[in-house]
Amino acid sequence: MIRAFPTIGRFVGRHLSEPLRRFQVALMLLLLLVVTGTTGFRAIEGMGFVDSLYMTLITITTVGFGEVHPLSQVGRIFTMCLIMMGVGTAAWALGTGIEVVLGENLWQSVQRRRLMKDTMSLSNHYIVCGYGRMGRQIVNDLKNRGQDFVVIELSGQMEERLLEKGYPHVIGDAEDNNVLLRAGIERARGLVAALDTDAANVLTVLSARELRADLLIVARATNENTEAKLRRAGADRVVSPDAIGGHRLALALLQPKVHDFLGKIFNIEELDVDIGEIMIDERSRLAGITVAGTNFKDRWNVTILAIQTAGEEFIISPEAQRVIVPGETLIVIGPLQAISRIEAEFSVV
Repeated sequence: MIRAFPTIGRFVGRHLSEPLRRFQVALMLLLLLVVTGTTGFRAIEGMGFVDSLYMTLITITTVGFGEVHPLSQVGRIFTMCLIMMGVGTAAWALGTGIEVVLGENLWQSVQRRRLMKDTMSLSNHYIVCGYGRMGRQIVNDLKNRGQDFVVIELSGQMEERLLEKGYPHVIGDAEDNNVLLRAGIERARGLVAALDTDAANVLTVLSARELRADLLIVARATNENTEAKLRRAGADRVVSPDAIGGHRLALALLQPKVHDFLGKIFNIEELDVDIGEIMIDERSRLAGITVAGTNFKDRWNVTILAIQTAGEEFIISPEAQRVIVPGETLIVIGPLQAISRIEAEFSVV
């Protein structure tokens, strides 16, 4: 019983945090008071419906009009109670209504509810936990590649930015199972934990893995000692931004042309070249044909960079006559639109 109170509190707090929802609740309470007052005057004073409704409205609004007839002792007590409840509720409804109409809250409430519906309808999407510098970069990349996503962000201050962008999101702690469920983890394709601390990322991965044993989970590690913990928690891939950044800096210093080439591939703002992957199974039309037989170069100006075997060994720049077999993955490079078409045509989900 005690455990239920925090859950009820979170539910009420979440629903009353929106001005439009507060206004709706205030109007419902006013309507309930009108029904209660009308019923009470009829039962206590024996008034007709119109007289009871009249007494209720002048009592709640405190306009000061006269009574239909002198009230009994019980009727006066009932009227005083109705005044105390009605004045507070009416003032709350009026203040919330002004806030909704005159401020930006109306647009935000409508936008928030629309995005909430969009989130509920998403499937095969990605969940991005954290909308900091790294989270925003991940979202940009997903958006440029036409992938559906939901952002989970703890800070309510970020919500205005997410609403302006029109990004589906959930405000809450990504470590909380209920928040992950609201983000549609049971229908998601993958999740990335890009929170500010390693501890938060570990707990998020644990929660996500508990809810979905088959979910692809990628996690950020700021400390190399945390990588093993993230993998034990259930992360399929662990990325260290510091290690990647250091390697890119070394390339810029020692092999600047290689650095420039990688910069062109991973330039999110002008993504005209991309790297893609095509998974091969028994149903794939590419199974059993040679690398040259794919004809990717002539048809789409796409090159097969490597093949990952079923044993996760990479064959770099495979020979033209090598036969592609089920269980392998092709790593290809080429124009962004061509990569998207090839992945859509040949990948088997």
